[in-house]
Amino acid sequence: MRRRDFITLLGGAAATWPFAARAQQPMMALIGLLSGSHLDARQIGAVAQGLKEAGFIEGPNVAIKYRAAGGQFDRLPALAAELINDPVAVIVTIGPAASLAAKAATSTIPIVFATGADPIDLGLVSGLSRPQGNITGVGFLVKALAAKRVELLHELLSRPTAIGFLINPNNPAFESETKDAEVAALAL
Repeated sequence: MRRRDFITLLGGAAATWPFAARAQQPMMALIGLLSGSHLDARQIGAVAQGLKEAGFIEGPNVAIKYRAAGGQFDRLPALAAELINDPVAVIVTIGPAASLAAKAATSTIPIVFATGADPIDLGLVSGLSRPQGNITGVGFLVKALAAKRVELLHELLSRPTAIGFLINPNNPAFESETKDAEVAALAL
């Protein structure tokens, strides 16, 4: 073998070796975490713990892209589109507004939601036993909490004349939670 041929062969092998080495490494899964509010350490820790229990650790075998709208729900469609363009393997949503934005953005990427509102009332799923499509999750059904809060305030205060109820009017659960609080107040 001539010296020039040997150097060409060696150079070609050296040039392609990093590609072969990279091809042998498993791909890291990318998870998108989307929230309508701010993400706090408790929420991030809970997601990390759940992933760890399933064998996924952020860094070694999974990456997470965090996106939060900070209560500005009009930002959620752009944040959801950003996650889809990355592309993520799954989108985990926190809250009804984030869940609806993710559902509107994709019908192919799996979505796992956690919401305090009724996912059927929101239109996220058609039924709890068989959610269908690319979306599933956990609904905490805190709908009754608005009424319980009014009852508790009534018990704590001797004779309340007015009770304030603060809620983001852009929250998809705004109407149902407000109605429940008003019904409870009228009943008292």
